[in-house]
Amino acid sequence: MTLKFSIGESSLTGPRERNEDYLGVVTPADAQLATKGALFAVADGVSGNAGGREAAEMTVRTISADYYATPDTWQTHTSLDKVLSAANRWVLSQASSNKDMAGMATTLSLLILKGQRYVMAHVGDTRIYRLRNKTLEQLTVDHVWDRPDMRHVLKRAIGLDTNLTVDFAEGLLEVGDIFVIMSDGAWEPLGEQAIHHAMMLYDSPQLIAEHLSKQALVKEGQDNATALVVRIDTVGKDNLNDLLSDAKNLPVPPKLSVGSHIDGFEVIDILHDSRATILYKVRNQTGQLFVLKTLQPILANDNDSCQALMNEEWLAKRVVSQCVPQILPLSIGQKTYLYYVMTWHEGATLQQRIDHGHHFTINGVAKIGVDLMRGLSMLHRLNIVHRDIKPANIHLGADQRLRILDLGVALNTTIGTPETMENPGTPSFMAPELFMGKTANIATDVYAAGVTLYYLLTRKYPYGEIEPFQTPRFGEPVRPTRYRPEIPSWLENIILKAIAHDVDKRFETADEMLHALEYGELKPIAIQRTPLIVRARLLKWQWLAIFSLILNFLLIYLLVVS
Repeated sequence: MTLKFSIGESSLTGPRERNEDYLGVVTPADAQLATKGALFAVADGVSGNAGGREAAEMTVRTISADYYATPDTWQTHTSLDKVLSAANRWVLSQASSNKDMAGMATTLSLLILKGQRYVMAHVGDTRIYRLRNKTLEQLTVDHVWDRPDMRHVLKRAIGLDTNLTVDFAEGLLEVGDIFVIMSDGAWEPLGEQAIHHAMMLYDSPQLIAEHLSKQALVKEGQDNATALVVRIDTVGKDNLNDLLSDAKNLPVPPKLSVGSHIDGFEVIDILHDSRATILYKVRNQTGQLFVLKTLQPILANDNDSCQALMNEEWLAKRVVSQCVPQILPLSIGQKTYLYYVMTWHEGATLQQRIDHGHHFTINGVAKIGVDLMRGLSMLHRLNIVHRDIKPANIHLGADQRLRILDLGVALNTTIGTPETMENPGTPSFMAPELFMGKTANIATDVYAAGVTLYYLLTRKYPYGEIEPFQTPRFGEPVRPTRYRPEIPSWLENIILKAIAHDVDKRFETADEMLHALEYGELKPIAIQRTPLIVRARLLKWQWLAIFSLILNFLLIYLLVVS
């Protein structure tokens, strides 16, 4: 079910010379409505200051455009915070560069409706009210000085200060909810009783908006009067499964062989046949090569596996980068089975190269490290944690471009990714904290990248190979120079820092590790080795101290006797 709503809007100039209020409405369709939501905003240019209208209009226009340009993988709060901060900087820059615009500022009340939820962002003294079950509630707080003679003086507004503080709030939607966003020129002369009466008086949001703005002026309002009304007609769905509900009805295809056809694609090779998934190399009718990923037929009725594949496709579609294969945009009507298609790239994974006896040079591994950290940095900026970085999931193409494969167990905070196991990933590449039940994060991806570079250089694991379901112990890692003495100290130190079992001693971000790899020996990092007394168990040193004390007493006794 799709979120549906009705809208009404009215903005009157009143006794002012010009209307410094500005309202904005963005109502995208289909998938974008489900992922980003509909946007409603009212801004009120600060009265008495030059450029109030310009500040209000450009703020709403900028946010309306920039919000929908943010990655779908960002949380709504994150996206709004970014675009609001940018709008604040723009208003400040205009005020400082143009003396005619000095002091320009604006209030803003913004509402995002998405799925089953609403999200609000608010700064200033515009207001958002909600009528639910005939009860009116003010959802925002005015950012004005709490003194009778200063209640029109703003404490917060866009363009007022370099450090913008915005109130964020969210909640669940109900059918019949009516939201109204009003400038102070509308709500102040009316009062809550008149606002409540108007919202109960009409069934049409447009009539409500017109009545509110007109009545504000009838009651001798001295400012612009703006009202934006939204009524919830049907509530949408709030998760990826419902967004892709049509795809749920698609069956898993039977096992295909070379020469088989599926929805216009011809299978020309079977690339990977695992316990859960199958990857086919396919060709479309124009001869272009792609990779088709689907589930094993035995999992056709496994809802978790089907949902995981849809999640993977949804997430991968939103990563537009040369660091990962790109998803071919196919509509539900173009598919008769459950699968997705991605670009094909000549080359091999790093694990395939190792299995064929390839020997990685030190410079080659350093370059792989740089490219890998660039890719991870890109994923992390999209709030995506890969969770399974290893040589088998890193592809080096014939074009010498490195690509990160398989987002099947990737974690994203915006959507509910199903967990098929407590700690998905390959044990030998998993960070120590994951074995203690911690959640994967940027630090665990950095650790896996460090182990990957270690393995490419040595064919060994720093803490030894870890078998599935084994509970490992992590002491001090074996330095890679034990296996390859020619490894330079700067590269060894970078790898040792990345694979430190103590999270606080690792690189904090992929960008930090990328910076260290790019500068290399020009700016080498130092690794402080753990002293022997710290590495050894305390009990051993206690016994050593006791033995030493006994030996000293024995020597003293012998000296006295002799």
